[in-house]
Amino acid sequence: MAAERMKNEPKIDADEVLGGIVEWVSIESPSHDAKSVNKVVDHVEGQFRDLGLKLERIPGRDGFGDILEAKTPAEWSQGEGKGILILAHLDTVHPIGMIEKELKVRREGDSIFGPGIYDMKAGGYIAYYALRHLIRQGKRTKLPVTFLFIPEEEVGSPTSRARIEEAAKGHKYALVMEPGRDGDKVVTSRKGVGRFTLSVKGRAAHSGVRHQDGRSAILEMARQIERIEGKTDYARGITCNVGLIRGGSGVNVTPAECVADVDLRVPSQQLAEEMTHWFLNLEPIGKDVTLTVEGGMNRPPYQKDAGISALFEKAQAIYREIGKELHDVPLTGGGSDGNFTAALGIPTLDGLGADGKGAHAIDEQIYYSSLVPRTYLCTRLLETLE
Repeated sequence: MAAERMKNEPKIDADEVLGGIVEWVSIESPSHDAKSVNKVVDHVEGQFRDLGLKLERIPGRDGFGDILEAKTPAEWSQGEGKGILILAHLDTVHPIGMIEKELKVRREGDSIFGPGIYDMKAGGYIAYYALRHLIRQGKRTKLPVTFLFIPEEEVGSPTSRARIEEAAKGHKYALVMEPGRDGDKVVTSRKGVGRFTLSVKGRAAHSGVRHQDGRSAILEMARQIERIEGKTDYARGITCNVGLIRGGSGVNVTPAECVADVDLRVPSQQLAEEMTHWFLNLEPIGKDVTLTVEGGMNRPPYQKDAGISALFEKAQAIYREIGKELHDVPLTGGGSDGNFTAALGIPTLDGLGADGKGAHAIDEQIYYSSLVPRTYLCTRLLETLE
C-alpha cells in the first residue's frame, strides 16, 4: 500500500510549496524585459546550485533573457543513458507593476493570485520542490534529470527552440510543467501554432480631391481578413485569428500601407502543411495593390501517440496512489514547448503544474488544494520513470 510505504517519510508541505511559488512570482518577469527575467533566473539558479546540480547558463539574445539548464550529477541516478527532461518557462505576459495593481499576491479561500502564478511559475517551482523532496528523503532518481528553464516561451521560444530540441534528443521522456487543467487533468496533445504577417501596398491620394486616384491598402486588407477568418473550421480543428492590424497615415489620405498579423491553430501536421501553403499563396483581391505574406508554423502539432499514452497511464497509476483519478485533455488549442519535444517523438506529458485558471488574465490564480497532489505526481514520476 502506498500509504503504508509513505507513513514514515517527510510529507509534502503545501505551505512550503506555496511559499516558494510566491518567491518566484514576486519577481515580475515579462518576456521582453530581459533584465527582469534574469532576476528570476538568478534566483532559480541559486536554488539549484544549493541542491548540487550541474548548471549551465546560456546568455540571452535578441533582447530576451538567459536559458538555464540544471542537470543531476551522473552519480545520483541509478541508470545511465537517456533521462528525463523537465521544461518550464520563467517569463510571463504581464507587464511590470501588475503585482502592485490588479494582480497583487493574495489568497482568497482556495485561490492564490499573482502575475504568472498559474502560467507557469507554480509548475516550475513544483518541479524544483519535487527533486528537493526526493533528496531530503535520501532517494535518487532512476534516470538522469535535466531541468531547462526558458526565458521567452510566451512569445514562441524564438531563441530557445533549438536548445529545447537539442536537449530533447538526449532524453527518454519530457515532462512539461505548464498549468494543469480543469481539476485533475493533464495535457497529452496540443494544436500546432502558426504566425503569418500580411503586408499590403496600395496608392496614397487626397481623400477629397483625388479619391479616385487612390488604392486603399486598408480596403484590400479588410477583404483579406474576411477571406482568412472564413478559413476557420471548427469541425476540422482549424482556427484563424487576425489579431493585430495597423495602417494608414491620416484620415484624409487614402491609405497606402496596411499590415496584419494572423494566428493559426491546427491539430495535425497535414493541416499545418495545407494551411501554410494556402497562406503563402494568397493573392490580391483588388486592383493595383500588392500583397506579401510571410511566416509559417512556429510550433508543430503535438499528437498523442503510443509513447505518450504509456507515459500518461504511468501518471494515472501514480495519482491513484493518493486516491485520485487523473484525466487528460485530448487536444488543447494552446501551444507550449512540449510541442517541440512531442514532434521529435519524445513521450511528452504536459500540464503537470498547479491547477487554477485565468492564464494571461487579471484574475490569474492557482488552487491551494492542487499543490500537494501535483507535487506528489511530479515527485513520483521523477522517482519511478526508468
